[in-house]
Order: sequence, then structure tokens, then C-alpha cells
Amino acid sequence: MQLRTFLTSAILVFLGTTIHAQISVDNTLTPADMVNTLIGPGVTVSNISFTGQSVQAGSFDGSMSNIGLQSGIILSSGIINNIIPPNQPTGVGLGGAGDPDLLTIAQSVTSNPAAGSITSTSDAAILEFDFVPVGDSVRFNFVFASEEYQAWINSVYNDAFGFFISGPGFAGPYASPIAFPLGAENLAFVPGTTDPITISTIYPGLNPAYYIDDPAGTTQSFNGFTIPMTIEFQVICGETYHFKFAVADCQDGTLDTGVFLEGGSFSSEAVTISFDGVDNVTGDTALYEGCSIADLIFTRPITDTLDTLIITYTITGTAIEGIDFNFLTNPIIFLPGEDSIVLTLTPTVDGIAESGEYITITAITISPCGDTIVSIGTIWIFDEPGTLVQEFDTTIYCIQDSLQVFAQASNGVGTYLYTWSTSLDTTINNFTTVPTGINGSIDYYVSVIDACGYTSTDTLTVTVDQTLAVDSLSSFWSGQCAPTGIVGAFPSGVTSVLNPTNFYWEDYDNHLNPGSGNFWNDTVWSGIPSGWYYATITDDVCSVTDSIWVESVDLPVAQFTVAVDGSCSPVTATFSNTSPSPYNYHSYEWNFNGTTISATNQDPIVQSFSSTSTVELITFDPAGCPDTISTTINVILCGCTDPTATNYNSLAVEDDGSCFFPNPTVVCPNIFTPNGDNNNDLFFLEVTNAINVEMIIINRWGVQMFNQSGLNISWDGTIGGELAEDGTYFVRYKVSGILGSEPVEGQGFVQLVSNKN
Repeated sequence: MQLRTFLTSAILVFLGTTIHAQISVDNTLTPADMVNTLIGPGVTVSNISFTGQSVQAGSFDGSMSNIGLQSGIILSSGIINNIIPPNQPTGVGLGGAGDPDLLTIAQSVTSNPAAGSITSTSDAAILEFDFVPVGDSVRFNFVFASEEYQAWINSVYNDAFGFFISGPGFAGPYASPIAFPLGAENLAFVPGTTDPITISTIYPGLNPAYYIDDPAGTTQSFNGFTIPMTIEFQVICGETYHFKFAVADCQDGTLDTGVFLEGGSFSSEAVTISFDGVDNVTGDTALYEGCSIADLIFTRPITDTLDTLIITYTITGTAIEGIDFNFLTNPIIFLPGEDSIVLTLTPTVDGIAESGEYITITAITISPCGDTIVSIGTIWIFDEPGTLVQEFDTTIYCIQDSLQVFAQASNGVGTYLYTWSTSLDTTINNFTTVPTGINGSIDYYVSVIDACGYTSTDTLTVTVDQTLAVDSLSSFWSGQCAPTGIVGAFPSGVTSVLNPTNFYWEDYDNHLNPGSGNFWNDTVWSGIPSGWYYATITDDVCSVTDSIWVESVDLPVAQFTVAVDGSCSPVTATFSNTSPSPYNYHSYEWNFNGTTISATNQDPIVQSFSSTSTVELITFDPAGCPDTISTTINVILCGCTDPTATNYNSLAVEDDGSCFFPNPTVVCPNIFTPNGDNNNDLFFLEVTNAINVEMIIINRWGVQMFNQSGLNISWDGTIGGELAEDGTYFVRYKVSGILGSEPVEGQGFVQLVSNKN
């Protein structure tokens, strides 16, 4: 198996912990420390200064992140520690000053329609220094990142950064120290353009080739960032220049932005030497016999590729060329247009046990200033490694959930792959899961293979000895206006010899008021609100935990119907309590015009009302939470409304049909004298309480003399206009009384005396 690069390392994975590779930072560096981290060969620096707060700058290790740079320094408009997940580079701002040059850059992005509305910057982090190059060009590598991605693209929140240079050959509109009167230029541009690099010039809709979206922020917390990019510019060797790295927030102090600068990349030299693309290797880069090979890379500045360049280098160290590794081409020749040459270094498998051997490559070139520049690269060669596996036998007394067991591989090469007896799959995880439900001992086998293909196997044993368990949990619901909930825990398998079993309840949602406590040490906890409650039961050897939900009873609803028997006083009404009672523990209170009746059931209630009344029902849940509903029972006075009736009631509103009237009376006179003296000239019946009178008069021969009906009828003693003969006449009558009374029928005799003789 052949691998192209790796560093000697041991991978450690700990019990119960899932490792997520992520960036690390250090904000304790001085400005000089930061510049020394940044500066590579061929550059000397002086007049170092930093403007901003110390928390805004420092070093970073990006080897375990997705930022694309191994290490270097970071400048941020916020706190660099917030770059480490799960933190977020956001906040209320640091209250730091901005930078006029960065404001000008932010306003210059013509593709951003909001650029003209940007009026301020804040929380600027600025690193400045003077430098003198030994070559005729300088370069450095960087990554721009921001939490403003992608929600605030093309807005006033266009956080800005810039790389400003001043010195011989440079003049521009940006501020520079008094020793550089021609001003400064900004070097941070989108490749091939004159557009400054911001979230509004590199994003999925514009220059997407340079953008990486990372909204999850698993290895560092910025939402998006650029690919690693290189700034390279020509200088005059031996001259003094001033450089300024700056980044700031625009328009607000939140959603931070940062610039990562690769360590050692700010350099100026004729030729660099690196292994596997890692510039200036001076540490523990390693090869293994029979496993890996390395690329030995010679690089010259891209601005110095017009001519042929011949480089002769020396090989020193404890490893011998042709014995411990292959022969390498020497010298090397850069043809016009070439900026790099790669030689492959392959270790020899000699089967001899020996300690590590190293190779040092030294190249000497002359700078355009005539200075001698020495570039050095070192790599180590080791024998085939033997992977070690350390397993961890486990004895536990309590297992609430599935348990992770693990092994630790070391002394191998690169990434380890693990195969567990619990699965046929190979995985990078050095742990497996012990399922629930086991009790006793069980063996697990793990086989580990490293990046070179070397394999090792081991066995670990898990012993579970558990009897304590939560046998059952119970709960009683809680009211919404008062905490009436109850929880209880009941264990089994308790092992308690010296100490009593401990019950510990926790209010997971922290509903209870501060000071009242959010825990309880007893089997039952009462008077608690709705929510999740965790019970931890501990005996002499074990502790188990379970949880239960205390339900919230709905607020009570008062509801009833009423059936009314008429509306005339007295009114009889039947009240049916229809209040919903899902838990059947409600109580009720009726109020009938001041008369209170309490009830624990919903049986109908019958009441009588003599006047209009208000009826109220209050429904209580078990917590005493009330709900009230009321209605009005309208009652009116009914009676006889006919003034002519004997029982007429002037206060009655509605006639109830109870009127009754007196029977008519009749008096039939027995004589009248129709002689024209206006005294007893007419015969009529004397009636009372009558509405109609029917009267017939006949003589003794049966001849009808008079027949009329009406209320005011009378006979004047004539027939056909002639006065009738004196004598006795027979009278028959029928008198009808007021509605409801009985008619009076009768007969009599009347003597007609005219005195006409």
C-alpha cells in the first residue's frame, strides 16, 4: 500500500465521548508573536502594532477543521474563541472603533445595491508592521470567512477586510504611516478583477468557484468562507515596506467576520522546499518503509519564471541516498514558465530494525539583491510500525441505556479503521454499543487496521451486574391556576444494607419559582405544576433514572341548559349541568337569586321563580380553578286584563284567560201606561250585565205584538201604528250576558193600561 503523506500521531478516542474534529484558537499571543507566526523565510519585520481588543486576534490550528489552512493567525471583528463550535461568532458587539479605509472598501462594491447606504464600521482588528524582503516578490495565503453569509449578501452589513501595502512602487488612497507619504494600496481583490473581496463579491451567485458554504459550522462556526487564496506582489529587495491587515464589522457590531492568515506564508525567497505540499517542513513529517512515499517539491516565485533556473541542493542526515531511499535528480532545472518541480522520495524496505532516520534537503540561491538564501526541508523515515490496541474491560452496575465500549489504537500510521464483532461493517469509530437488557459478562472483539494496512486484534469484556430498576412511575395531573400535580416512583431490586434508598426528583422544566426548590427527596412529590420530572433512585451499588410527564388538566368550562315551563309567575325551570368534566373530579356551585346550592354531581335541579331572576353556575376543577356562566329567567305577572271582568287585575302584563263575568239579571214590569204623558209610556225589561236582549210580546189570542233584539229595546204599546187594546199580554225574553256568563231566559205578563176610555 502506498500513501502520499501523513504525520506521526496516535489517535485517542475516549469512553462515552464523540469526537468532532474542529478548529482551535489561542488569543494569548502578543502582536510580535502573531507576526512571527505569519512571517516565513526571506522577510524581516519591525514596528509591529495591533489595534483592537486582545480577544480579536491570535493563532489558530486548522488541521482538524475544514478551513483549508493548517495553522496561522486569525483577525476577527469579534471574539476569536467564539469561532470554536458550538459557539457562534455573534453578539452585541465589542464597542471598538472602526477603520476609515475599510469603510471606503465596503462602500466601493458596485455590485452591492446597498453599498451607498453603508455609513460606519466598528470593532476593527488591525495588525501592522514594516518589512524588508530579500527577494523581489512577497506572497501569503489567506481565507476570508464570515457569519454574515448568506442572509446579508448585498446589504449594508457587508463586513470589510483589506490588505494594505505602502512603500516603493505603491501609492493609493488609503492611509499610511508618515514615512510612506504616497499612501497605501489594497491588495485583497477577487482573482482576475479589481473588486474587493467581501460577502457581496464572493458567494454562490457571484464568483462561486471561490466560495464554500458551511451553515452547520461543524468544525468552525462561520457560515461561509473562501477557498485558500494567495496574494503575491512584487517588491524591491532590500527596501522597506509597510503592511496593514484589517477587518471590521459594517453598520453593526454583530455577526462577526474573520481573516485566517496561513502561518509562515508571508515570505520572500528565491526557492522553497516542501514535502507533500507542506511548505518549509522542519518538524516531524515522516515516511514508513513499505507504506508511504513523499513528494519533494521545489518552488520558485511565480514572478520569477521567465528564465531558466538551475538549483543544486545538498542531501544530509542519517538516511543514506540509494540505501535508505531512492536516488534523487540533482541538480534540478526550472525551465521558463515552470514554478515548481516535484521529485518522488521512496523509502527502501530493508528489513533491518533501526531507529528513525532523517533526510535534510538544503538549497542555496541568490536573491535579486545578491543575498544568499538558504531553503531547508527535513523528512523522517521509520521502520514499519506495529499497531497497538489497548482495550478497556468494563464492569458496571447500572445501565440505563445502551453503553459504548471502546478500544484505543496507537503506534500505527494515519487513520485507524475498526471492525467490531457486533457488526460486519468497518468503521472509523473506535467504539461499539452494548445494547440494553444484558446482565452478566459478554466479550467483544475488535480488529484494527491502520493506513498502511497493518492489523491488530484484541478482546474486551463487559460485565453488567444490575438489579435496581424503576419498577413503575405514577403521576396525577396538575391544575393550571394552582400546582396540584403528584409524581411517585417505585423501585425494585433494591440493594440497601448500610444506607437507605435515596429518591431524588428533579423538575426538568424548572417551572417552580426560585427559592421554592426544583428538587425533592422522597418517593412522592406533590403540589407541582405540569411538566417532565426525573426520578433518580440510588441504593448501595446502583443509581437508576427515569422520567414521567405530569399532565395539565384543562381549565374548567361552566355550561348548562335550562327548560322553562312557561313565563307566568310562578315559573318552574329545570337546570341540566352540561359542563365537560374529563377527569370527573369537578365540583359545582349554583346560585339561584342569592340561594346557593353546592353539588359534586351533574344531576338536574328544579327551581320555581315568582319574579325575574339571575341563575349562575360556577364549575371548579380539582385545583380550584373556576369558570362561571349565568342566565336570566324572565318571569311576568299574568291575570285578567279585561276591565269588565269581575276579577280584573290592573297589574297583569299578560291575560291568562282567567277573567270571569257576573250573570245578567232581568226584571219584567207587569204594567205600563202608553198614554203619551211621558210617564211609563214604554215597556222594557230592566236588565244588568247584559249585552243583548231578545223580547217577544203576544196577546191572549197568540198574535205577536212585538219581536225585537238589542240592548236597548222597548215596546210603545202599538201595533201597525195603532195603540193596542188594554189588557194583559204575554212576554217571552232571552237576555245574553258578558262572555262566559249564562244567558237568562224567562217569561212574564204585562198589563197595558192606556186610559183611553
